[in-house]
Amino acid sequence: MKKLLTNLSHLAKDKKAWLALIAGLFLTLSYAPYNLWFITFLSLGALLYCINPLANGKLAAKQSAKYGFIFGLGWFGAGISWVHVSIATFGGMPLIASLSLMVLLCAYLALYPALATWLATRLATGPYSFICWLLAAIATTEYLRGTLLTGFPWLSFGYTQTDSPLNFLAPVIGEFGITLVCMLIAFALYRLASKDGKPLIASVALLAGLYTIASSSQLHYQDKTIKTVLVQGNIKQHLRFEPSEFWTTMSKYQDMTRLHWNADLIVWPEAAVPELEALSTEYLTGLDSAATFNDTALITGIVDYQYDTRNIFNTLIVLGKKEDDDSEGHYQYLGKNRYQKHQLLPIGEFVPFQDFLRPIAPLFDLPMSSFTRGDEVQNNLRANGLNILPAICYEIAFSELVRGNYRSDSDILFTVSNDAWFGDSHGPHQHMQIARMRALELQRPLIRVTNNGISAVYDPIAQSQLAMPQFKADVLEANITLIKGDSIYSQYGNWPVWAVVILLSAVGVFVRVKK
Repeated sequence: MKKLLTNLSHLAKDKKAWLALIAGLFLTLSYAPYNLWFITFLSLGALLYCINPLANGKLAAKQSAKYGFIFGLGWFGAGISWVHVSIATFGGMPLIASLSLMVLLCAYLALYPALATWLATRLATGPYSFICWLLAAIATTEYLRGTLLTGFPWLSFGYTQTDSPLNFLAPVIGEFGITLVCMLIAFALYRLASKDGKPLIASVALLAGLYTIASSSQLHYQDKTIKTVLVQGNIKQHLRFEPSEFWTTMSKYQDMTRLHWNADLIVWPEAAVPELEALSTEYLTGLDSAATFNDTALITGIVDYQYDTRNIFNTLIVLGKKEDDDSEGHYQYLGKNRYQKHQLLPIGEFVPFQDFLRPIAPLFDLPMSSFTRGDEVQNNLRANGLNILPAICYEIAFSELVRGNYRSDSDILFTVSNDAWFGDSHGPHQHMQIARMRALELQRPLIRVTNNGISAVYDPIAQSQLAMPQFKADVLEANITLIKGDSIYSQYGNWPVWAVVILLSAVGVFVRVKK
């Protein structure tokens, strides 16, 4: 105990530790809804100052890991504070328990920047060797963060540049590549403060080359504009899965749509129809007939419990017209024109170690928390002659998953969600920012419709967004011009970036062996 108190006392007097924490906290301002993207470089520069790229060896690596961990605590502590809104409101846990759970989550996520800074410092033999190893380590740890324990790829550095001048990089190297560019620029600015301009010159040359590649894109608008309607029901979270409220919710969405059947495409949010699909046949058949009669298509989220297999899927289905020449769109339960969510949300949609965790607290036994995974690769939805690339809620944060379902003839990137869990926090804004980054990567118009916002359409070429207010039952009509052509990222994904990472690692090994 005495040793622990002594260590805490030393930590409290460590100015670099405080700087690392503050840098991590302030990084949150780079993300939506604040969008102060330039703070990313200041925060990362402060982290570099703390870990000191000129130092190396076991002791320096240990110090770097400490500052990387503290930086991570600030980064995730402020950045995903919205998670606590959900835990506190719906978790049914004492405040001390919910706060402890958040501390554990942030501490786990902080291990990744700690590992990256430790590796870079431990393996480096000088400042230029350091940046090679740091970029390779950041790439590796960010990949692991997005993969291990089903992954949590939220708040990567690249998302801070969604609305910055650097967003031209998205169709070329994706958000993953932009994350590494952010670190490279921060290193260049850090070295510039030491009167070393070589990394800055290299960064400018790299950006110029990537800009040339981005400018040679063959992407362009098609001569086709569609009218789409987004319906945001704003159903209170505690009422969404109350059986007594099912018909009220279903009637509300039907009534809000009644005056907008003249659209080419109508979209409802995730699980907008709260009743199980197998029990909603009559309701869905009526919607299907109305959409078909009005020469349109409607996509809605619904829960599909299959009684024979006992599998339960978070699903998107298409009602009404499927093809351009389809005059009779007949709804059929378990028809092929559907999408089943693959990347499930831990705790919310499946519970690891459920026999142990479910009895502990309501947080681990939420309604609809036993979903089955859909296939990783699925066909695009067909709706009124359009190919719709779907993603449900959390899935939009997994760039390779979304890209894996992209096709050259995909017309629209479509994602649904229900962010009512997170109240009036910055979580829904970050979620929308992530969705816009996917649209920039794939260069496809984005339609995002949610239960209570943010529901919007986004044009990745014009970089314009049209949204409806949060926390209001509303309908948004928007004309969307389709885009033709494939971005470099849509064709190759993260492989070019990984090739560069492997090259940097090889350079780092060569320099280390030589010395």
